[in-house]
Amino acid sequence: MTDFTMSTTIDAPYADAVARVREGLADAGFGVLTEIDIRATLKAKLDVDVPPKVILGACRPQLAHEALGIDPRVAALLPCNVVVSADGDGALVEVMDPNVMPEFTGTEALAGVAADARERLAGMLAGLRA
Repeated sequence: MTDFTMSTTIDAPYADAVARVREGLADAGFGVLTEIDIRATLKAKLDVDVPPKVILGACRPQLAHEALGIDPRVAALLPCNVVVSADGDGALVEVMDPNVMPEFTGTEALAGVAADARERLAGMLAGLRA
């Protein structure tokens, strides 16, 4: 498997894009558990300047619980990372494709959970373009 993300670009300034992604995730039933500001971290740790980029650790507890019940190793793939990057005058939004779970683990029983999560995240991405 080579394509492990789903993505879209949106015509919005970076800060607005991050806010829209947070709202879209909430509308899709996901909460944001973690946030990593890549730009701030690399500046603080390595004194390098990079364009704005944030990783949001998104979770839908019902799906996480179901997936963990099927295969506890899935914890290593959670939460689902959603990345927002400055991209010229707009923003690039990338989401880990939940279909990675059954493909990566070899646990076909995860396919239903992955399909539900994928549908919700794909809907969120589509909503950003609207």
